[in-house]
Amino acid sequence: MINTDVLIIGAGPTGLFAAHQINLIGLKCEIVDNLDKIGGQCIELYPDKPIYDIPAVPECTGEELTKNLIKQLKPFDIKFHLNERVDEVKKVNEKWEVKTNKGTMFTTPNIIIAGGVGSFEPRKFSPKECEKFENKSVFYSIKDKSIFNGKKVSIFGGGDSALDWAIELSNTSSVNLIHRRDEFRAAQASVDKVKELANEGKIKLLTKYQLKNANGSEKLESIDIMHDDKNIINLKSDFVLGFFGLIMQLGPIANWGLNLNKKTIEVDTEKFETNQKGIYAIGDICNYPGKLKLILSGFHEGALAARACFKLARPNEKYRFEFTTTSSNLKSRLGIKE
Repeated sequence: MINTDVLIIGAGPTGLFAAHQINLIGLKCEIVDNLDKIGGQCIELYPDKPIYDIPAVPECTGEELTKNLIKQLKPFDIKFHLNERVDEVKKVNEKWEVKTNKGTMFTTPNIIIAGGVGSFEPRKFSPKECEKFENKSVFYSIKDKSIFNGKKVSIFGGGDSALDWAIELSNTSSVNLIHRRDEFRAAQASVDKVKELANEGKIKLLTKYQLKNANGSEKLESIDIMHDDKNIINLKSDFVLGFFGLIMQLGPIANWGLNLNKKTIEVDTEKFETNQKGIYAIGDICNYPGKLKLILSGFHEGALAARACFKLARPNEKYRFEFTTTSSNLKSRLGIKE
């Protein structure tokens, strides 16, 4: 059993900043995330997409933001439990006992849910033949774009992710961009760029087509796509990428007795506490009047939730707000020499 002042569920930007605030005021925390990496959706889905709403940072990518947040946590010894999902939460003697799907057990007075929109998984291709190629030749997100260099890549989708990757990979790969409609749901600048590249022959654009079949034995060799008029054509492909959005699921959180509202958790705006004492929700998963789904809003929510955790973690101590510019205690925790 691991005893900690605060357990954070979710290692995305909001959870990482909450961890920083928790340690800054002298508490300890551990972080659980069902993904196999730190960074949440910023890393899993949009590592190269620009972010513009971080104060004093005119522009950064999801990957850059994550790296800086991890760097900010370096003075603290924070244990991450990645590729683990919290399954059970129950109250025992004024503390929460938490168990993950891998059997890791925690006891803590405070739980901060920073799980974004909950557990999520990509919408997948319908043809069953795609399953045997998953994570080999068929992907729903990109972790290492270098594997596509010099290869034939067929990209499906009509949103920002599909078009952005079509544009990016057209520099190094032979790209087919396939969408079931004529209209796209992406930024107009991306749509214009794709059409420009298609006119130049750098992208093969096929609209009103859907995937019919994936062909190959040990590895993917080609795909069959079907037009709305039922005409089928075959395309040689080394890789297939599908960007159809996500299926959002709260997962086990739905069974924790929380005040849920359309897959979000209702909180107050003083502590961002739920209807369960000692359980807080921050980031996209929480809801309250005037809620803005911005990363900077999540940072604010995490800072207030961290201070609320102090009362339950240190019931015999009084929390005193300290300015980071003048406090010797805070400088010591950050490893700054006077």
